[in-house]
Amino acid sequence: MASYGEAPILIKKVKKVVGGGHHGGGWKVAYADFVTAMMAFFLLMWLINTTSPEQKRGIADYFAPASVSESTSGTGGILGGTALGDQGVKSDGSQSVISQLAPEAPPNVEDAGKSSQAGASGGVSQAAAEAAREAAEKREADEFESAAQSLRQAMQNLPELAELSKQVLVDVTPEGLRIQLVDQEGRAMFNEGSSQPNDRARLLLRSIAKVINQLHNRISISGHTSSGLMGSSKTDDWSLSSARANASRNVLQQAGVDPDRIYQVAGKANSDPLYTDDPTLPGNRRIAIVLLREKPVLPPNHGP
Repeated sequence: MASYGEAPILIKKVKKVVGGGHHGGGWKVAYADFVTAMMAFFLLMWLINTTSPEQKRGIADYFAPASVSESTSGTGGILGGTALGDQGVKSDGSQSVISQLAPEAPPNVEDAGKSSQAGASGGVSQAAAEAAREAAEKREADEFESAAQSLRQAMQNLPELAELSKQVLVDVTPEGLRIQLVDQEGRAMFNEGSSQPNDRARLLLRSIAKVINQLHNRISISGHTSSGLMGSSKTDDWSLSSARANASRNVLQQAGVDPDRIYQVAGKANSDPLYTDDPTLPGNRRIAIVLLREKPVLPPNHGP
């Protein structure tokens, strides 16, 4: 106990404040770590979206322990001071990844882009041309079948043509739809030695003209004779077959066939017999009318 007259002893406690004032400064460190983590996350997302699968594999191989362990120097192992290549970590390790992320551009980027676009457009054009050609062939085949059916139906409906139906042959050849008027024993299309069709042939030709007018194809007309016709020579057969083909053309045009559709009128004499086993048969004497196939659709820039 202090004696009278001595000053009392005072004890003062001082409370120290650490950091940034009342709330402290620890939150700044946490916020900086958060911002750094977010930046790394968005950088990772950007790399994933901008790199190809091959580049991703290159980056994965770079960080994979198996790749690091394949050393060319040091003691080996993950922490053995190994290198990824002969030139060390800094040179080969970083440059290989950068070269994969940014591959070398072609010599002329603009030309390369144009060539790729031209190739793509060329492929599309070729596919479109092929589809158009197949559609045209199918439409033409349907038209030929419809024309043949119409001709058969017309011959069945008309009594005067029913007896002549066996003298009309209809088939489809590589050239097109072929309609042939053939002679039979005792039923000729032309009188002996004459180039003008008789009444029987004219009736058939006018009926055929009605079917031909339903289509738009060009027309080829050829005349044929049999071997040994009237004992004539081959020279006479050429002239006679040509004259008969031309006379048939006149009948078709008089029946309404457009003259511009006539593509060819030819005489083949006995060079192309219908019955090759016996060229002397009457059936080899005939008029062949062919509705020619249209030319196929060619792709653009198709060279000769």
